[in-house]
This record gives sequence, C-alpha cells and structure tokens, in this order.
Amino acid sequence: MSEEQDLAERGSNRSQKATSKAFREFIGSNWAPRPDQQIQRNGAADYLAARAAKLGADFAGQRLVIPAGTYKVRSNDTDYRFRAHSAFAHLTGLGGEREPDAVLVLHPTEDGHQPVLYFKPRAPRSSEEFYADSRYGEFWVGARPSLEDMETLTGLDCAHIDTLRDALAKDAGNVQLRIIRGVDQNVENLVNEVRQQAGLPFGDDCRREDELLEETASTIRLQKDAFEVAELQHSIDVTKVGFENIIRHLPRAIGHWRGERVIEGAFNQIAREEGNGLGYDTIAAAGNHANTLHWIDNDGEVREGDLVLVDAGVEADSLYTADITRTLPVNGKFTPVQARVYQAVLDACEAALARANEPGCRFRDVHAAAMESLATDLEKWGILPVSKAEALSDEGGHHRRWMPHGTSHHLGIDVHDCAQAKKELYLDALLEPGMCFTIEPGLYFHRDDLAVPAEYRGIGVRIEDDIVITPEGAAVRLSEDIPRTIADVEAWIARVQGGKALQD
Repeated sequence: MSEEQDLAERGSNRSQKATSKAFREFIGSNWAPRPDQQIQRNGAADYLAARAAKLGADFAGQRLVIPAGTYKVRSNDTDYRFRAHSAFAHLTGLGGEREPDAVLVLHPTEDGHQPVLYFKPRAPRSSEEFYADSRYGEFWVGARPSLEDMETLTGLDCAHIDTLRDALAKDAGNVQLRIIRGVDQNVENLVNEVRQQAGLPFGDDCRREDELLEETASTIRLQKDAFEVAELQHSIDVTKVGFENIIRHLPRAIGHWRGERVIEGAFNQIAREEGNGLGYDTIAAAGNHANTLHWIDNDGEVREGDLVLVDAGVEADSLYTADITRTLPVNGKFTPVQARVYQAVLDACEAALARANEPGCRFRDVHAAAMESLATDLEKWGILPVSKAEALSDEGGHHRRWMPHGTSHHLGIDVHDCAQAKKELYLDALLEPGMCFTIEPGLYFHRDDLAVPAEYRGIGVRIEDDIVITPEGAAVRLSEDIPRTIADVEAWIARVQGGKALQD
C-alpha cells in the first residue's frame, strides 16, 4: 500500500528531477561569469523620496509595510503574469512584472521614514535554487537582480527578504506596524505575528489603522509628478498606434464571425509589442453591443455600416495606462443619424473640458457640464419626456437613461486611479495641477429602447480623452493627437488605410 501523500504535494508527481550528488556538483560548475548588464537607474528613482515622504507624513514614528504581492494561479501550476500592487509600484518605481514577493518597508526615523526594499536576490549557480526552483531559479525564470543591481535601479536601500522578520520586529513594542492588507497573506501573517508577540493590536483590532495606510497610499497619487505625466503621455502615444492598427484591420473584421476579436487582437498586438500590455480588457463593441458599457466578450460580428466603439489603453512598462475611447464608422463614413449622435457626444466632451478650465472647478462639475450638454440635445430631438431643466434637477435624471455612467475618473498607475481616496478629496475636490483624469461622455440607445425614435436604436457612442491639469492650472488633453471630430475621424480612417487595409 502506497504512502499517503498530501494533496498540496501532488502537483510535483510528474517531475523526474535529477538529485544525485554528481549531478548537483556538475550543474553548478563550469559557468562563465555573467556578462556586465550595465543596470540603468530607473527614471522614477528621482521621485521616490518625495512619494515616500508624502505617504509617511501622516504616520510619524510608525513602520509602514507595502507588499508587492505574489503570483496568482491561473491553471494548476501555471500563473498569471505578475503585476505588483499599485502602491508598491508607485513607491518603488518597479514596473513590468517586477518584483513578486518583495516588500517595501518605510522605517521610522527622527525626521521621517527610510524606505528599504526587501526582495529575493539571485542565488549562486552552485545552489539548488539555481536549477530546481521554478519560482526563482535562474534556469526557469532567468537571472534575477543582485542587491547591488536593485539598489542601482531604484536608488533605494535594499535587503534580502530573509531579513524582513527581524526588521519588522525591531522596537516593535514601541513602534506601531501598518500594512496594506489583502496583497500578500504571508507578509500579512508575519506582521500580525510580530504585533502579537510585541503586545500590539493585531488582526481586526487594527483593521482601521491598516486601511488608513491603504487610503493614504491611494490619495497621494491624486496629483502626479512630472515622471508620471510623461509616462501617461507615452502610453497615450502608443495607444494611438494601437488604434491605427485597428483601422488597418477594419476591412478584415467585416464579415468575420468574430470581427470584434479581430479588432481586439489588432490593438493587443501593439499593446504587447510596444508596452507592457493592456491597461484593462479592451472593449470592441460593434453595433448594438456598444450599448453594453463593459462589453468585453468581443465575440460579435462587425457589419458594413456599423459603428464600433473601442475603449482601449496601452499600459507602459512603468504600469501607467492610457484610457481612450473612439467610436469609428466601420466603412469610414458616418451616416447622418450616426453623425448627429456622435456630434452631441463630442459637444459634451467640449463642454466638460471648458468647465474644467474655469476657475474654481471641482471634479464633480466636469460631469455636470457634460450632462447639461447631452440633455440639451436630447430635449432638442424630442427624446426627453420632460424639460431639460426637470431632467437635470435632483428629482429628475431622465437623461441618465442614455448616459448612466460617470463622465470622469482619475487615471494613472491604475486605469481608475486613486479609488480609495475619500469623496471630499476626489469627487468634491478642486482641480489641482498634476491631476490626470478622463472625460468620457456617451449616448447609448439600445436596439429595444422604445423610448427613442427607431432611427436612433442600436447606436452607441462614447468619446474618451485623457486630461492633465498643467502647473499653470489649465486642463489640457494629453490625447489631443488622436482624431476625434467627425471630419478628422473620417480623414484618419482614409489616411491610415490608404488603400492598404488588411483583407482576408
């Protein structure tokens, strides 16, 4: 009778690893020195001290723990691509797929905090990890950075992850520990062990204090520094290239049984080749699918005469993402009724941007300006069942049937950035230099919506641009170079296709 094996251990049953002493000695020998990689300092490194100071300002004398997170299993023993928690990425400047299982700790000092990055550096080639560890081993994932490499890259003090427990326990009876929860359960357990052993509140008894750290880490991103704005601009510029690849593929999408996925794939190609990948799942919604706000199935046909609403953004290697929507006529020309709806949405975009440029504008006012513009057109078309004034009143809201979502959200290292910030610092806040956000009104007339004339049914339009408040206080479109007017969109399609559109 075979020995009982724990379920957790059975994933390795397929393995036939070499274990002999001769093998271990042989595989660790006769390796040339690693080539000099010439590690370059990350562009974010010059901004990290200021970011840490902003986070630490409300936590004087406390030790702050920001985990990167860990891999998530996709299917059995394969993992999803790693993406660090946004607070960790923001405070370390590490983008791409770096650095799973790492932890940033802000240690209290007399005049603030000292950031130290704890991670697992590469092991020597003589170690078992080198050839046998599929998570960290060089044979499996390539050469990891050394402590010196990571210090050069980030400008941060770095230490081996094995020293984390002692670092957290130092003066623990006198120093409060705070952690961003729900990111890495192992690190969270370690923090609670240290708290408990030091006689500090732990678990649910300090939940509110931990949540305040998460909230603050989100809030400090409301105003972007120069590096962040530049990364957003880069991601937007690459997103334009992605949209142009879509345009080249539009003729191939027509008639394909999954034409929406032809469009999705055209954008994804550019996102992965020129960036880290997608900032979020692409919406490629043709015809009536455009009226489903988060249509990400992208499994429908694309027909001649359709509009296709594409909401897509490239995530840069730094993890900053664009968020752009364009509604394109598949055959290159808007019909008169499509143009009427499109122009109404475009006018709402312009009204929102104009309001953002007025002194004393609050974030919520941008949405209000777009709603007033859309209600004006809905009233003019005879679609509103009440007057515009009544629809816009607190007791009304009738126009929201055709525009149910918000007009704006902050944008940055998350597509919906700063989501944990308090309402008074987000929705009710004055627009300040460095704020980056979207303007994205739409009109959505479902195919079965009997409250609108038949000619509008099945048409969905959204236009979305990315905005920055400049140091001078002006609201400027970072996405200005992506065509958006009716004439410019039609000319754009004609120019990009240029007789060379991709066919079956």
